[in-house]
Amino acid sequence: MSMYDTNIYKTARVKAGKTQEGAAEAIGISVESIKAYEGYHRLPPADVVDRMCIVYDALYLAYQHNRIASGEIKVVPEVQVLDLPRASIQLINKVVRFAEQHRDRELLQIAEDGIIDDHERPLFDDIMADLDELVRAALELKCAKKEG
Repeated sequence: MSMYDTNIYKTARVKAGKTQEGAAEAIGISVESIKAYEGYHRLPPADVVDRMCIVYDALYLAYQHNRIASGEIKVVPEVQVLDLPRASIQLINKVVRFAEQHRDRELLQIAEDGIIDDHERPLFDDIMADLDELVRAALELKCAKKEG
């Protein structure tokens, strides 16, 4: 939780222009529950986070919540909320670089025999890091602000 400057649930609610009372009514929970989630006294269950994402129009909240709920497991990347043009350009640039560096071909060569040997491991790990960045960029595009 320390990686966030402010509470993710409160930030999403405030960006959506909702009061705690209005959010509680729209989500179908009590104001006390909103306060507990925004104070990190309780972690909201998945169905409540789902409704928060819809009510707040904040898909990124699901990814942020999963990082907290999973104990900061690194397979769930941290995503930034970017504007649509920036998120689109970022993803396309990463895809182009991946292709220009022939990472796809390197991965095919490594995978051809179905075994990652000690000699191939560093290159494989490097390719996986590039793919992790592609996944993060794709999620940021999915979560991008679609309007002004």
